[in-house]
Amino acid sequence: MHTLIFVLMSLLCLNTFQAYANQADKAAPSQLADHATIQRRRIVLVRSNGLVKQFPHKKKATLTYPVIGGLSGPVLRRVRSMLDFKNIFDYSLQEYRDDTWLDEFSYQVNHNGNYLLDITFMQSGSAAYPDDQSKHFLINLKTGRLVKAADAFQPAGLVPLSILVNRKLQEELKEILEDLNESKSDPEDIRIAKEAQEPLEFKVEHLNDFSVGDKGVTFLYDAGYPHVIKAFEPDGQYFFSYAELKPYIKPNGPLGQFLH
Repeated sequence: MHTLIFVLMSLLCLNTFQAYANQADKAAPSQLADHATIQRRRIVLVRSNGLVKQFPHKKKATLTYPVIGGLSGPVLRRVRSMLDFKNIFDYSLQEYRDDTWLDEFSYQVNHNGNYLLDITFMQSGSAAYPDDQSKHFLINLKTGRLVKAADAFQPAGLVPLSILVNRKLQEELKEILEDLNESKSDPEDIRIAKEAQEPLEFKVEHLNDFSVGDKGVTFLYDAGYPHVIKAFEPDGQYFFSYAELKPYIKPNGPLGQFLH
């Protein structure tokens, strides 16, 4: 009986997700939209009795996800496919249910306009220790595809731009060490933090991950520190105004509209 109830609840969650998607489909316009419509939906995954017996504190996980609509057919299909659970953190909805790691899944819309959808997904969970992850998407709503640095910036400006961002990264790394020294941290911690910083450099390939806003662009950098030294990790968010980026932005690219 418990197994039957679990299966029925699983089917209900999946059917609910599909119903919301179908609703948004009906609302999708035939003309190109400069923004998406986003319905915020929340589901609670209830794990099987077998998993709960082994991990009593992992009975449920909460997922808040966006149902995208308001876009033309081909673009809408691409965006939805891109933002499918499996394409975010490599886990499907069913795999989240069958595993005990996840506690919470959510998202934040950073920008939704100017034919650009900027959205960040977050998940948190625990196994041997607690952890959290994020994944950022900047989507061109004219094409339904990810915006890359080559789409937004002049080819000749990519190297100089990466040097500018790297300068901010190195400044942040220096501040981290200065703060550790000023707070009289353990010399071993300072040594570990310094060693972890040595290979860090913002390169051209890192320019592909950037977030847009009304006032400028924030370049994102994940240092990838292991859990034990996360406290020493740089924030990895480097903002530049559109005025600062004007020499590097393609006038006919997705960011050209912000120069006027």
